[in-house]
Amino acid sequence: MQHLLGPVLLLALAAAAALGLLILLLGLQRVFATAPRLAAASAELPPATGSLTVVIPAYNEAANIADCVSAVLASDPPCNDWSLLVVDDDSTDATAALAREAAAASPASAARFSLLQAGPRPADQRWVGKNWACSRAAEQLSSDWLLFIDADVRLQPATLGRALRQAEAEQADLLSLAPRLSCGCLAEWMVQPIMASLLGLGFPIEAANDPASPVAFAAGPFMLFRRQAYERIGGHRALAAEVVEDLALARRIKASGLRLLYLLGLDAVDLRMYQNLPALWEGWTKNWYLGLDSSLSKALGAAAVVVLMFSAPWLLSGAALVLLLVLPAWQTWWLALLALAVLGVALQLQLRLWTRREFQVPITHWWLMGAGGLLVGAIGPTSVLRSLTGRGWTWKGRPLA
Repeated sequence: MQHLLGPVLLLALAAAAALGLLILLLGLQRVFATAPRLAAASAELPPATGSLTVVIPAYNEAANIADCVSAVLASDPPCNDWSLLVVDDDSTDATAALAREAAAASPASAARFSLLQAGPRPADQRWVGKNWACSRAAEQLSSDWLLFIDADVRLQPATLGRALRQAEAEQADLLSLAPRLSCGCLAEWMVQPIMASLLGLGFPIEAANDPASPVAFAAGPFMLFRRQAYERIGGHRALAAEVVEDLALARRIKASGLRLLYLLGLDAVDLRMYQNLPALWEGWTKNWYLGLDSSLSKALGAAAVVVLMFSAPWLLSGAALVLLLVLPAWQTWWLALLALAVLGVALQLQLRLWTRREFQVPITHWWLMGAGGLLVGAIGPTSVLRSLTGRGWTWKGRPLA
């Protein structure tokens, strides 16, 4: 029986990968069938009455800021009193100039635009990420609502009005929208569909919206705060050293007995997170460990599961073909292995087809998900190492430790 150990182990791996993918696909279908969504633009919701400021914290966002500003200024008016504030977080590129040019190119809305220089961060305090820029903005504003979005976000014209009206109608203190992830470079097509699937299944949307549940989650690219609630929890200033500030803010909202509303905004907000492989690597190694509750077992275990589900079917398919040639006497075993491995590959394609049908995300380069799984598998331990040691733990070149 010992000589069967190898074939049995390979079959078990292929079966586990296929089963995991099937559970993922069915789980996503169940979650998204019941998940709360941003209400469509309609006359059923009353017009928004409060004032709104959209805040874009921007550090070295020359590649993104113009399109982001243009999209915001092209929005349907969400209320009578609204404006856009870009906070230049001491950028070393042309972020500020490009933001001004984009606003000037939108003459009908240019008066709503302003630019704030955040200035240097206090030398005697630890500020990470966008917390300093967001805090500096909040100190300058008096609007009823504050919407923080990232420069790599693109809003649909009706998004601001839809979000503000629903926040007012449902008396939300924080309304956050899950965006649709967009891909441009090859590295994104390899990794982002996998990450989107994991995020979609891994975060309990229903529990996050349940006031009786302590579970809290929010998406940093789109966070709409009632100003009074934002001030009550201390805003970004209270979380100056928090790397994953969106989760921390959501938890403070719930812990304070305030109303958190986390909705799918896939038809309202598009997000392209990374321009290239180095940026993707830096970004995900920054967040992976912390996003999994700073748990060593979760961070490494999740990375291993991704390799199993997304890389193993491709590797085992190739292995089965080679073994059919070199060990033909065991043909039955290798054909069974090939069948299970191909089933895993087919389930990956089905996952991408479902994503295309539900969210209009193309299946471009779907066959690179196997390589993407290996990349995510490397992200996991790297994130653990960087987060625990501080070595190479950066965001856009700024140290986080």
